Amino acid sequence: MSYKVLVVDDDPMVADINRHYVEKNSMFCVKGLAKNGEEAIQFLEGNPVDLIILDVFMPIMDGIETLKNIRYRKFKSEVIMVTAANDTTTLEQTMHLGVLDYLVKPFTLERLQVSLEKFISKNKFLNENTVLDQNKIDSLISNPAQSENEELPKGIQRKTLDIILDCFKENTCWFTVDMISERIGISIVTTRRYLNFLVGRRVLEETINYETGGHPSVLYRKK
Repeated sequence: MSYKVLVVDDDPMVADINRHYVEKNSMFCVKGLAKNGEEAIQFLEGNPVDLIILDVFMPIMDGIETLKNIRYRKFKSEVIMVTAANDTTTLEQTMHLGVLDYLVKPFTLERLQVSLEKFISKNKFLNENTVLDQNKIDSLISNPAQSENEELPKGIQRKTLDIILDCFKENTCWFTVDMISERIGISIVTTRRYLNFLVGRRVLEETINYETGGHPSVLYRKK
């Protein structure tokens, strides 16, 4: 099965990078690119898709207005919002409109893959459970990273996940990937994959530190 995706971003280079990232997962196929909300709505009227990767800041019709239009027109598409802003107002607006996930630029390929895995898990759950009791509903809307019985995506092991979660258990400080990697003794690449997974499940939050004197550094802490 291949899920259909629409990428909406006013920067053609960013849109193409996002298309490339999405199609790294063989279960997804990008069916269209749109430069703004108006183009996106026009495309969706004749080309239904399963998932929309939607930028917030765009000319003509921005991402928030586009998302409102998507909901008003009842397009049956999940939405992942993408933005350079990490303010709470924008986050609250998009969450109230029912987005699947929220990515802050610049995000990694691994972080987007976490969002795609979340989409697959939710879609699979709903397709396999046509009748929902309270336990199933609780399972769907609860934090999957905290469920012992959760089927974790490929590359995420329960034992390693629990070790990383312990680093944040009694601490609300910000940590870099390097700090966690050194503390638990696994590679930076592997650590980053787990941290991105936990951000995607809203167990951790992330921000970017631009005051490093060099390349910006991504920081993580418990929500």
